Amino acid sequence: MFDGTLYLMALAAMLLLGLAGWVLSLLKKDVSIVDSLWSLMILLGGATFFYASSADSPRRTLAYILLAVWALRLCAHITWVHWGQEEDYRYQRIRANNEPNFTFKSIYIVFGLQAVLGWIVVLPLLATSTSSAPLGWLDYAGVALWLFGMLFESIGDYQMARFKADPASKGKVYNQGLWRYTRHPNYFGECVIWWGFFLLALAAGGYWSILSPLLMTILLLKVSGVAMLEQDIAERRPAYSQYIKETNAFIPWFPRKV
Repeated sequence: MFDGTLYLMALAAMLLLGLAGWVLSLLKKDVSIVDSLWSLMILLGGATFFYASSADSPRRTLAYILLAVWALRLCAHITWVHWGQEEDYRYQRIRANNEPNFTFKSIYIVFGLQAVLGWIVVLPLLATSTSSAPLGWLDYAGVALWLFGMLFESIGDYQMARFKADPASKGKVYNQGLWRYTRHPNYFGECVIWWGFFLLALAAGGYWSILSPLLMTILLLKVSGVAMLEQDIAERRPAYSQYIKETNAFIPWFPRKV
């Protein structure tokens, strides 16, 4: 069931968290903290559904637990990776393109936009929180897909973090482990996770929540993920051009011989 009132309550909560993040970004002079905040916004939206809905089903609890695990892991990982670093170069570019007065523009260009996108992404949790239908095979398929995506993303993040921690890796391109089969195993895993959430929502009758995994797939492939990250990476790391020729951008497959 689509509960419009509940959905708007989640938007209000997520926008308030975005506003708090904006205030913190003024103190830090760094809007890239929104990357750590992104998953927490979505978790807050899911928590609003969970605690404000009256439906009672194992799916509701299961989906919220999976959401919390996903959100807290991603937030912790991004915060750890960027700890002590300057503002991410992608946001430096956004800042430069939106001067003057980026300080105030960032309320809606960065934090407000992320909150609204997260509001769409969290749609499957609205479906799972407002349905009392019993668990079925779609739920188990969704959990299996979520687990696969979570493992793929987490292992990919761990492998890259270990590679970057080695001083000898500076300037080099990592093409081992999961990164041998896809240039972005973390993004691929993230995409799979949200298709898993959609299967849980579909089991609850929330077919309309397909907007969530579709949006996440587009964002990861065409907007803030692969497309933005690889805009100029070949210029900064010449060996990346060869890596592009040999390795799929997104869907894992065996390397090509060039």
